[in-house]
Formats: sequence, C-alpha cells, structure tokens
Amino acid sequence: MEYLLYIFLGVCGFAYLVFRFNEDKNKHPLPPGTMGWPLIGETFELQRFSIAGKPYEFHKKRVRKYNTDIFKTCIIGEKSIILWGLAGNKLIFTSEKTLMLTWWHDTLKKLFGTSFFTAPYDEAVRTRKIVTAFLQQEVMHQLVERFDKTCRKCMQRDWIGNNKVLAFSLIKKYAFSIACDMFTSVDDSEWETKMMKEFNILLGGVFQLPIYFPGTRHYKAVRSADLIREELIKLIKKKRMIRDLEGTTDKDLISYLIDAHGENGNVLSDTEIADNVILLMNAGHDTSTSSMMMLMKYLAEMPDCYYKVLQEQREIAMQKKPGELLNKDDIHKMKYSWNVIKEVLRLSPPIVGTFRKSKVDFTYNGYTVPKGWVVSWITYSTHKDARYFQDPEKFDPVRFDRDKLTPYTFVPFGGGPRMCPGNEFAKLEMLVFLHHLVREFRWELEFPNEIIAVDPMPKSSKGLPVYLYKHQ
Repeated sequence: MEYLLYIFLGVCGFAYLVFRFNEDKNKHPLPPGTMGWPLIGETFELQRFSIAGKPYEFHKKRVRKYNTDIFKTCIIGEKSIILWGLAGNKLIFTSEKTLMLTWWHDTLKKLFGTSFFTAPYDEAVRTRKIVTAFLQQEVMHQLVERFDKTCRKCMQRDWIGNNKVLAFSLIKKYAFSIACDMFTSVDDSEWETKMMKEFNILLGGVFQLPIYFPGTRHYKAVRSADLIREELIKLIKKKRMIRDLEGTTDKDLISYLIDAHGENGNVLSDTEIADNVILLMNAGHDTSTSSMMMLMKYLAEMPDCYYKVLQEQREIAMQKKPGELLNKDDIHKMKYSWNVIKEVLRLSPPIVGTFRKSKVDFTYNGYTVPKGWVVSWITYSTHKDARYFQDPEKFDPVRFDRDKLTPYTFVPFGGGPRMCPGNEFAKLEMLVFLHHLVREFRWELEFPNEIIAVDPMPKSSKGLPVYLYKHQ
C-alpha cells in the first residue's frame, strides 16, 4: 500500500507540473514598460514633461522604447496600461461595461463627489442621462443669443479700449461668465469673482498626488470644492423655494436638474445637483479656456487663416441688423471658423486622455491587461499620426473638408458612449468668442516662443500677453 501511495503522489505531482507548464505557456505576459518609483511611479516624470509643454514626449518616448501599441507604467500610484493608436482608441471607446468601466482616481472623487464622472457605474449612467439632456445640440442652439449677450458684455468690459492684455485670464473670465450664466443664471460680479477664485484652486489640485495635508494642492482643492458645494446648495435651495412659491424657474442647468426625473421617476438630491454643476463648470470653462487661448496663439502665428476667419465673420455680421444677436443659423455659417477650431483641438487638445479600469483580464496585441488595472487612451497618438493626418504638424484647417476622417482618430472630445457631453456647449462658446474677437481686433503675441505648460490642461506660463490692434 505504501508503494502505491508513492506512485499516486508521483503521478499527481507530475500532472500538476504539466498543468502549470501549460498554464504558463498559454498565459500572455504583461506589456513592456517600467513602474517607476514605489508608490509614485512615473508621476513626477510625466509632470516634468507636462510643465515643459511636452506631455506628448512622455508617451512617445515609451512608445519608441517599448512597443508601438501598448506599454505599462504607474501614475499617481495606479498600475496603468497605455493603449496607443487607432486600435487602442476603438477598443476603449467600444468596450464600455464588457472589458472596462469608466474610472477616475480617488482624488477626483473628493473633488466631484456624486457627479456622473465619479459615481458608481449604474448611478453614473442614470445621472449622466439627466445631466446631458440639457447639453444637447437642440437645447444649446436655443441659447445662442445668451452666449452672444455674455460675450458682448465681456468684450466691452475687458477687451475694448485696451492696447495690451493678458489674454489667458480674460478668456478665463469670459468662459466662467458663460458657465455662470448657463448653469446658474447668477448675474453677480462679486459672486462670480469669488467662485472663479475657488474653481482655479480646485483645478490646481486635479491629478495631484493624494496628499491631504495643509498646504498641498490636493488639500487646497478639496477645501475649495467643499466651499463651492456649499454655495451651490444654497443657490439650489433658493431656486427650489422660488419655484414652489412663485411657480417660475430660470432657464439654466440647476433649474433644469431640479425639475428633471430619471427613467425610474427619481429626482436628483441637492448634493447630486451641486456635484454635477461643479464638474461641468470646472471642466467646461477650463477646457474651453485652454482651447480659446491656443486659438488666439495659432491665429496670431497664421495670418492667412486669421484673415479667412475675419472675412467669414464679417460676411455673417453684414447680414445682421445693427445690434441684432447671433442665432443658430449664423453658427451653421461659420464653417471655416469651426475647421480652424478643430485644427486647434487636433494639435493642442485640452485633454491628453482619460481613464478606464479593466473589468476582467483580457488580451491585447499578445499582452495581458489584468483586471483592476487602469487603461488609458492618449489623444496625440492619432492626432499627430501621418497615417491619418497628412503632414500632421502643419496647421491646416482645410484638411477637415479635403480629407476623409478615419473613425476614432480625431478624438478631442473622446468617443463612444463616454464622449464629452459638453462638446456642443464648447463649440458655441468658442465660435461666439471668435466672432466678436476677430471683428474687433487683430493681435500680436508679446512672447512668440512662450511655453504652454500642461497642468493638467494647456496653460500659458506668462498669461499669453498680446498687443491688440482695433480695426478701423
């Protein structure tokens, strides 16, 4: 019996070794790359490239060194895999809930709370449907006149009469004024100034190491988010009271969300409304600010493009009565101007990429993407690829009429079911601004070689000072 026991154990041991050998043989390796330093990973190196205005180089360096389609890294303490190129974009944009789920770092959850960006998946889907209904094209086109009124006010207040301005800060004021009007209907310059200060602090803490200690950017951002939330909840309660007493509501995002019902009949709480407004006001005015800043920079460098935009906008203005506001039909006529903006978004996208988290283990290009790892796509990976954009470093707005776009290659607003819901809002905001700016001025950059840092969005290191020359 003892002899048979030894034979049995030997057979079991051999079978186990064969099983493990075949298992290891069939298992795909992790993507190539390095995880950097313990805990912080390669966060500081990414920040170094970003502050120097070259976030693209951080990723491109690794693509050259490791693999042209996929590599691993560690950012803000998270094991991450970067998918590079068209195929990676397509996989991420079309595999929501099957292979991956939208994910944001815990630092953002402290800032944006129950918003649809950071809420658990099912709650996020429910809230997103409610929130994004306000941002749809047909709703936005009904509000073009409000965009125009706010832009005229900002032009008169901040631009006209000046020979030199810090364009970045004035663009930011305009974008924040638009957000305040469309989302809150608050027309109070002191409140607006106070809120913009807090939102600037909040943005400074996005994608920072989660060190919650007095003095750190993350700590300051969390405190500012709490203050903004308190102010918005006060405003929400006031709007609810006016609605209940007088039966009237404003045409803004907060009022819309107060009355909105989900598919199951549920309404959003005051905190959910506040968190989603914080998210959209922060993302909306900051991404648009970056894009309009780069728009001014490129048009200063491309006088031929500037004069084509000016001609188009003058033709639209000539068809209007004196003082008549822009409308949706005027926006449709701004075809070349919109192509210019799209070329700005291609070369200098406000968002480098976004994040997913793998729901299951899966294989991509012969490598394992483990469950629970962060998976990211990078805007530049296709925007500056000569296979999809001829002469990709050249500023060429006509390409959007001349060349056929390959799906999943032009992705400044992302793609798939998680595409940025504010793309139509941003389009109107930028086109209305461009309409008034070019009709009032031509401009020159004081520092043509000024560094445009990315922190976490493109930002002028000197404030983009420009000389303004009013048209005669």
